[in-house]
Amino acid sequence: MDFQLSDDQRALRSGMRDLLGAAFDRDGLRAAVERGGGVDRGLWRELGAAGFFALRLPEEAGGVGLGLPEAVLLFEEAGRALLPGPLVATHLAAGLVKGAAEGEAVVTASQGGGLPVADLSGADAVLVAGGVLTGEELAAFVAGARPVRSMDPLTPLHRAEGLVAAAEAYPGALRGEGALLTAAEQLGSAARTTEMAVQHARAREQFGSLIGSFQAVKHLCADMLARTEPARGAVYAAAVTGDPVEIAAAKLLADDAAVRNARDCLQIHGGMGFTWEADVHLHLKRAWLRAARWLTAAEAEEILAAGLGPVRPLYGGSAALG
Repeated sequence: MDFQLSDDQRALRSGMRDLLGAAFDRDGLRAAVERGGGVDRGLWRELGAAGFFALRLPEEAGGVGLGLPEAVLLFEEAGRALLPGPLVATHLAAGLVKGAAEGEAVVTASQGGGLPVADLSGADAVLVAGGVLTGEELAAFVAGARPVRSMDPLTPLHRAEGLVAAAEAYPGALRGEGALLTAAEQLGSAARTTEMAVQHARAREQFGSLIGSFQAVKHLCADMLARTEPARGAVYAAAVTGDPVEIAAAKLLADDAAVRNARDCLQIHGGMGFTWEADVHLHLKRAWLRAARWLTAAEAEEILAAGLGPVRPLYGGSAALG
């Protein structure tokens, strides 16, 4: 079976990278940081016009008619660019919430369990367990929420109260798809921090030599690549099969790659990696935040353990007891 990307898939990925490079370059990223994150409605509509949110809707419903493997490629590019906003929830809401497919509506999701909700103040709808909040229900939900400090300057958070906030949100296939698309974002971030680390190691001189010639730095870069590529294989495979166990494995590997690669990238950048002007810390903070979204490491591990089947003793009979 051939799992190489087709020419159409490569063109789709390249087109999204070009779009984000023009509409959300580094200047756009830093401007978003300075304004405290949130959704740029103009960019949101541009993404909608490009088919980002309607990608998996049938053509007769106004969509592009593609599937999860193609969606994963676009979300990988979004993660690479650190594109802010509730991209996953709005994509999942296409066809459910009016205007979501076209980028006219911003849709976020309540994770339940009292966890903070991202981008709530600018949302037109909220995905919750068993449905969607809009109109008066949304207004009441927002009124009962309070802002909390976010580790990611690009992702404003609110903690909501009440039964809806405490309920388990987006069960079943919706949760699995959300976890997979988030894993794709993590994959994009892991790949980008690997590139940033290698670029810096090739340019930075210390003690009269490029730091990329130092064995310790080489090992860090190699470890970053060794985490990224297995995560890529897991994410792409899960997009093809849609299997919940494979999605859990993909999320687990992608979360680990995104967080640990950002840490190693910061290590390679040295003191300048900790500065506000550098972008490395933004990848690390977003990776931490995404790791707690849709499917946590503990939840993914439980799914993987359950997928192994019932635990059987290694030995049987009375002899095994003594």
